[in-house]
Amino acid sequence: MIKKKRRLSAAERRAQLIEVGRKVFAKTGYEATTVEEIAGEAGVSKPVVYEHFGGKEGLYAVVIDREMENVVAMITAAISEGTPRERGEQAVLSFLTYVRDEPDGFAVLCQDAPLSMSGGGITSMLNMVAERVSDVFVASLKEAGMSTKYAPIYAHALIGMVTYVGQWWTDARSPSVEKVASHLMALSWMGLRHLPKQPDPVRAKKHGRR
Repeated sequence: MIKKKRRLSAAERRAQLIEVGRKVFAKTGYEATTVEEIAGEAGVSKPVVYEHFGGKEGLYAVVIDREMENVVAMITAAISEGTPRERGEQAVLSFLTYVRDEPDGFAVLCQDAPLSMSGGGITSMLNMVAERVSDVFVASLKEAGMSTKYAPIYAHALIGMVTYVGQWWTDARSPSVEKVASHLMALSWMGLRHLPKQPDPVRAKKHGRR
């Protein structure tokens, strides 16, 4: 006797479609992906996708939001304790671990979001992550007796650097993310430790301008 396949609940079906959507968007990009392709991969009809998400853009927005929440939560947890340098390295390692373990999610975040969608994608995610990491730089700058108002500059610089290195690493796959994280943080930390009290343009210093 053939066992009848159990019908998924609405919540289970929604979760399945999100996973399928993430996989398809990562592979083909938003513009090239069709509702028909997503439905086919999920083994459902097109109306089921529309019923849960209202269409391709609705599903894409949910996928993006979920990935952004995952990254921010991971990094927030990683920087919850330790010295400023330890917290910085933990943030970098957490981000790179996400790149390694969730390649589809990272691929979707790095793609260009549709023009009709605002507040999503890599830019928004990086801004949220940098806000969390700014606290690390605030603590370090305070310790050095320097102004903390420029902490966002260093936070965005670090996270932007990690993102581009992460994109490189997805192809290189070597060295380990742990080793990459230690090198990136060493580069950032040594630069931070040797910051002048008042960083000024080299040309301005040369001509005696402040």
